[in-house]
Amino acid sequence: MSRINTNVPSVIARRILGMQNDRLSLSLQRLSTGLRINTGKDDPAGLIASERMRLQMRAIQAAQANIGRAINVVAVAESGLAEIARLLNDLEELVDLSSNETGISEAERNANQLEIDLILESINRIANSTELEGRKLLSGTLAYNTSGVNTDDIAYLRIMSARIPQGGSRTVNVEVLTPAELATLTYSSGTLNSAQTIEVLGNLGAERITLASGATVSNIVDAINMSTGLTGVSAVLSGTDVVLTSTEHGSSKYVKVRVLSGSQFGNGLNSLEDFGVDVEVNINGMNAIGDGLNVSVRTTALSADLTLTPTFGTQTTMDTTFAITGGGANFMIAPTLDTNAEASLGIDAVTTASLGDRTTGFLYTLATGEVNSLKERKFSAAQRIVRLVNQQVGELRGLLGSFEKNTLQPNLNSLQIQYENVASAESALRDTDFAEETSALTRAQILVQSATNVLRIANAVPNNVLALLGG
Repeated sequence: MSRINTNVPSVIARRILGMQNDRLSLSLQRLSTGLRINTGKDDPAGLIASERMRLQMRAIQAAQANIGRAINVVAVAESGLAEIARLLNDLEELVDLSSNETGISEAERNANQLEIDLILESINRIANSTELEGRKLLSGTLAYNTSGVNTDDIAYLRIMSARIPQGGSRTVNVEVLTPAELATLTYSSGTLNSAQTIEVLGNLGAERITLASGATVSNIVDAINMSTGLTGVSAVLSGTDVVLTSTEHGSSKYVKVRVLSGSQFGNGLNSLEDFGVDVEVNINGMNAIGDGLNVSVRTTALSADLTLTPTFGTQTTMDTTFAITGGGANFMIAPTLDTNAEASLGIDAVTTASLGDRTTGFLYTLATGEVNSLKERKFSAAQRIVRLVNQQVGELRGLLGSFEKNTLQPNLNSLQIQYENVASAESALRDTDFAEETSALTRAQILVQSATNVLRIANAVPNNVLALLGG
């Protein structure tokens, strides 16, 4: 080396030392931050993928929080319904005790009526005060909104879930394919010429009826109808025939007659037994499950229970249509906000004016001054109302429990696993591998020291020129 203006070895050594210092600094940065990617230049493609994963992780966390809120709503609503169910049990007991007319005094019956009034007030209070963060849960604010429901066709409607387009509505068309029928027997032998003893059996029970010789068809109708509340079988006069029918429609309802003595009545019957027929219905072109006049539809787009009126459910010439215009309790339970991310259910009002139906009666009618109060002595009707309401409340509790168990909880479990997998993938891209990086740090430290020594030697090389001058 005989040139001193440009010390090429020193330039090369400085460049290499700078490179090793940069590598050392990078290792120190990664070890101190715990991140392999601290700036875009560390791994541009990895940074892009990592940021997308971080965004997905935040969305998953938000969905988990949404499900947690939904579970809170369900828990609060279910707690109110549980107390209403307890009150209904007390109500059933009061009605049953009051029906023992000779066994209790009028004063005691009046006291029972006072208790019933207080229970009805409590049910209304719970329905209107059960809330979470200012939102009432059982007053009907979370029920679906409908329009165009013809009460001459539909006696009861409960929508449990419905998919409704944003800002739109869902039209529901109900078409009767097979009409519901009552169980029916016909007696057509006219006036009895001898005494007859028969047993009439229906869904409510059986009653033995003795018909005297000379009893006319009108007498037979009256005798059967006197026991309708006990048997669930009524009779009407059709010309000169006696038509016995069940009081309710459906395949589970029946009329049976056993002839205990005499033969004229039995020989005059077209049959000794008959069962009703369930209504068969299409809802929006899909076959729905029928039970008497009750209809249930269960699809991803619509889940609802309907009770058709006897007029509409026993004909096939007319359809009925209504629209679901909005409402419901809607929860976003998935990271991507689209229609599939939304879970909805309807929480109908559980006030005394809402519980029950137009066919059986509403719960408020048990209050003082109403048609089914204890003073009216309609104990059987009151009991049927209480049992129907208890069934409605139980089904609503079941709906909430099923929603939490089969919709919210599985989605939460899935999101937790999904979060773990995405976090693992993001960590593999972005986080520092300490075993690998500490090895790189040790290597960088050695190379920095080596490059420093080389630079020192390279800077000393020009001094050899002095030997030439001294010679």
